Amino acid sequence: MKNVVLLGSTGSIGTSTIKVAEDLPDQIRLIGLAAGGNADLLLEQTRKHRPAVISINDPAKARDLQNTLGASCEVFCGNEGLLKLATLPAADIVLIAIVGTAGLQPALAAIRAGKDIAVASKEILVMAGEIVMNEARKHGVRVLAVDSEHSAIFQCLDGKPTNSVRKLLLTASGGPFRSQTDWPKEKFSEITVERALKHPSWVMGRKITIDSATLFNKGLEMIEARWLFAIEMARVGVVVHPQSIVHSMVEFVDGSLLAQLSTPDMCLPIQYALTYPDRAASDRVQTNFPRLGTLTFEEPDLERFPAIELARQAGEIGGTLPAVLNAANEVAVAAFLNRKINFPQITETVRRTMAAHALVAQPTLDQILAADIWARRMAEK
Repeated sequence: MKNVVLLGSTGSIGTSTIKVAEDLPDQIRLIGLAAGGNADLLLEQTRKHRPAVISINDPAKARDLQNTLGASCEVFCGNEGLLKLATLPAADIVLIAIVGTAGLQPALAAIRAGKDIAVASKEILVMAGEIVMNEARKHGVRVLAVDSEHSAIFQCLDGKPTNSVRKLLLTASGGPFRSQTDWPKEKFSEITVERALKHPSWVMGRKITIDSATLFNKGLEMIEARWLFAIEMARVGVVVHPQSIVHSMVEFVDGSLLAQLSTPDMCLPIQYALTYPDRAASDRVQTNFPRLGTLTFEEPDLERFPAIELARQAGEIGGTLPAVLNAANEVAVAAFLNRKINFPQITETVRRTMAAHALVAQPTLDQILAADIWARRMAEK
């Protein structure tokens, strides 16, 4: 039985994790749940799974939840609540599914408390991958991937050394604007919020769905892979695979490739992270190859999607630049969702913010957080 703390229980990854826990009641126990603002869903989850501790951002909502639940559950709020849950003595693993940068401090707190972490918030490793992975090695804990792409690579590597790897190949659906036929590049400025939120393969939160449309999501995943698997950016590539059946591949030095395939369903990588090193029986994901028919692959169009090269640049230069890339993108995506800028201006905002940044080559955590704050202000301008 794994005792699991779930940070971000009411979001897309969080609700999928709840499904996995319900599928495996004899193997997974949810002992802590944290949510952003959805108090009603958090209350429903708490009543069903009976965690010892929960947390929500808003102090007023926390008081209301405590009054409703009484002595059956302890309720915390804000950043203090996230840190409290991340370091629960009874926890075996902390799954971090908080959107954006808010998961970084809880991740470090969990690691320092000797907890394995499962990372769904790629910003944690994009911003501070070197620090996080060094802390994990120091405290003897595992950092497990929840993204389908990184879970696939982890499964394909299966403990093999990085010197046996020629290249990690992250697959990308290409999003709703993959080709000139899907949407002409000269009309990118006409892309509406509603159209950008219609992903062809996955049902996800709003921010990550926009990132998938710009391919910033894939760029961030490249940087995340660089740290998760201790491999330089030059050996991390992207291939477009519209069917989203091959979740990623590893090419080895002898020319052979291993891939992990399945019908797209986030429950599968979540379950693997929470039950690792075991595999639990489940009928949730069913893959029928004759019905799928054809699987296709193509190079990403870097002129249509310059986000990939911006991310490669940030990952290769390192220092504070990945944090700047990430923060500027968060601000730009929010501005697009709020209809303040058009679709191409997301990438342009990130490019200009990166160009204006004074790099710190070997930053401390405080310097990374300062770069994050600076980038947000610059991107807002």
